[in-house]
Amino acid sequence: MSYALVEVDILRSLEPVQLSDTDSGVALIVRRGGRPVGFVMEPCTPGTLMSVDDIDALAGRAAADILHEALLDELGRPALGPGPSITVAICTHGRPELVRRCLTHLVARSEGIEILVVDNAPPDDLTAREVSRFPDARYVREPLPGLDFARNRALAEATSEVVAFLDDDVVVEDGWLAGLREAWAMHPDAGAVTGLVLPYALRTEAQVLFELYGGFRRGFRMIRYQGPVLRGNPLFPYGAGMFGAGCNMSVRRQLALGLGGFDEALDTGAPLPGGGDLDMFHRVLRSGTPLVYAPAAAVRHEHRTERVALRRQLYTWGTGHMAYVAKTYQRDPEGRSVLRRLVAWQLRRQTREAVDGLLGRGPLPRDLAIAQLHGSLVGLMGGYRRSVRRTTALRGTT
Repeated sequence: MSYALVEVDILRSLEPVQLSDTDSGVALIVRRGGRPVGFVMEPCTPGTLMSVDDIDALAGRAAADILHEALLDELGRPALGPGPSITVAICTHGRPELVRRCLTHLVARSEGIEILVVDNAPPDDLTAREVSRFPDARYVREPLPGLDFARNRALAEATSEVVAFLDDDVVVEDGWLAGLREAWAMHPDAGAVTGLVLPYALRTEAQVLFELYGGFRRGFRMIRYQGPVLRGNPLFPYGAGMFGAGCNMSVRRQLALGLGGFDEALDTGAPLPGGGDLDMFHRVLRSGTPLVYAPAAAVRHEHRTERVALRRQLYTWGTGHMAYVAKTYQRDPEGRSVLRRLVAWQLRRQTREAVDGLLGRGPLPRDLAIAQLHGSLVGLMGGYRRSVRRTTALRGTT
């Protein structure tokens, strides 16, 4: 299974699209004047020639977001100042080829910013060698293993007001930096800004399944989150997955440091691989500081290519999310009733998806749905407490 990834801009002429004999569908990235305004997936017969009318009909599914963007242009976008200074941090472990690709795209599109590559418990010097080829990037080594150790090293090393974090398996789009600067300039009181994450490729069944499940996308309109409640969402601000993804997030450096940085007992690799981004999003909002989702700050993420890797990812989504919930339950007594509802909702949804998977009718095949449910149960059963003990012992070795 593979989907052809096609881009169209509605302000330019559309063209027919010829699917290959191996393409079982099409994924359409819709833009208006370069800005992303929609994403549509459609199964197709391999070898189909999609006419201009076919492409136009698919793009039309994003009509509401297209109209929204057109109205913003018609009303006139406000003149904005330069916004805060930005450091971009790429945290990585043992993947020099991905660092090279990420830096190649970033350096070509990010003039005038500081770039850090934080090498987390490196197994060799290959990443250091790759970074040395980019004079605009600075290499930093963090010896303690764990993504949040690396993120905190980036906060300590950065010299800018804002630190933007990119995973090594993303590439930035042409408008990423402009979109990021725009969001920070429009919302100077924000504590965090997240961005849109689109697929880099949909060449394998695992990549297609993940994107059909929703991927990392959070919509195509800028959203400002603030305050203790959100109309229509009784789980706000504890259902932190709605705010964005850690592979494309930025935080105000002094605020993040004042909150104690990223929780190093989360995102610890195999023992507890996730939750640090959700925890930071929640703590930013609970501090009374706004969080902004800015789809113009878009990146492409290379999803797992193999099904076994996707199964592991969904398992870690479950463990990471429930570890964040368990930690928050301990630290935020006022939110415990909401957190209990969140856990009940999550387990009901994942159980329903597992049953639907067994019956062959769900959004995920049964092995993937069961993996996510299993991870959630493991995360609830003391995963965070065990990770705190491991992290404390790890710090004691330095």
